[in-house]
Amino acid sequence: MLLNTGQIDHGRNSQRYRVIFSGICALILTVGLARFAYTPMLPIMQREAGLTYLAGGWLATFNYMGYMAGTLLAATTGEPKQKYYLYRAGLVIALASTAAMGLTENVALWAVLRFIPGFSSIAGLLLASGLILNWLIRNEHQSELGLHFTGLGLGILVSGVAVGSMVGNLSWDQQWVVLSLLGLAFFIPAWRWLPAPLPMQTGNAAKAEATPLSRRWLGLLTLAYFCAGFGFVTGATFIVAVVERLPALTGKGAWVWVIVGAAGVPASFFWDWVARRMGEVPALVIAFGVQAISLFLPATSISGILNVSSAVLYGMTAVGIVSLTLSLIGRAYPGNPAKAMARLTLSYGVAQVAAPAMAGYIAAVTGSYRGALMVATVVMVIGMVLLQMLRHQEK
Repeated sequence: MLLNTGQIDHGRNSQRYRVIFSGICALILTVGLARFAYTPMLPIMQREAGLTYLAGGWLATFNYMGYMAGTLLAATTGEPKQKYYLYRAGLVIALASTAAMGLTENVALWAVLRFIPGFSSIAGLLLASGLILNWLIRNEHQSELGLHFTGLGLGILVSGVAVGSMVGNLSWDQQWVVLSLLGLAFFIPAWRWLPAPLPMQTGNAAKAEATPLSRRWLGLLTLAYFCAGFGFVTGATFIVAVVERLPALTGKGAWVWVIVGAAGVPASFFWDWVARRMGEVPALVIAFGVQAISLFLPATSISGILNVSSAVLYGMTAVGIVSLTLSLIGRAYPGNPAKAMARLTLSYGVAQVAAPAMAGYIAAVTGSYRGALMVATVVMVIGMVLLQMLRHQEK
């Protein structure tokens, strides 16, 4: 009997790890490669393909417009089976659009090809997160997404290592094609190991939706997450381009992106640990403050050490903020966590559309992205104030 119990526990844990690993692979493919490989590729495309400051900012904006469109679709799709099919479609789109970036030099087509992977990134970030959280709850596992969100840091790490390894060996267009071929390695487990969801239990879902959090609490969290999106996307899009222009780090931008990813891998575990001891909202306040520092340093210093330190702090907090916030809202609506996550993420998406375009205009006028990083620093401080108000609302 003991042996059978042990075998059952081993089987449960093995299945749990397979399910979570599928989500990690989905994040690496749809976010790390299809979406954020653009960050280390940006200075390369500026050098080799003639991409301008303004066009670089607008391409990032189109990427986040795609993310916004995908988020809207996820927020209005209630049936888990539909979300599952949308998740699988996102995996295919991520692969195809990454390869296509290297097949044209037309800026208008690039804009379309940045929009599409922005749309598909919801497969890993929202749909996989919600499907996995729902599966964990249904199968009586601990409902934390820290392990799943290591895929964000790993995705940044993989894209940075891949681009850094190809610099000087392959042209910019060949690099995009190789990135898509690398994505195949993550496509297979992401496709095979995330199980199709069971039909939604109407009673449980209705119960979850019938007891919403207070409107003020949700409003404050939504505004704070907007600030997080503004800070996140400004750093994610331009931090490499900033450090590339430092004498000590010229030509090493992709490796700075690797540092961001490496710092992000253990970040979700760390912030889960902080949240268990202090509470999720106090943990978020600290994470916002540290990310503000990570944006302030490259905006005000040309020190190589300080800029590398800012990359570490940014990687730690960017992943932690997303993990903590989506876990918080997902547990509040266990009947359909993906839908709740998507609704909250709309504010995050609005910020991600606005911030890169703003940064592109500032850079076009000043010749640098430093001004945009300063604006993002201020926005993150405003987010801290909103979270403090949210803490008082909880009390």
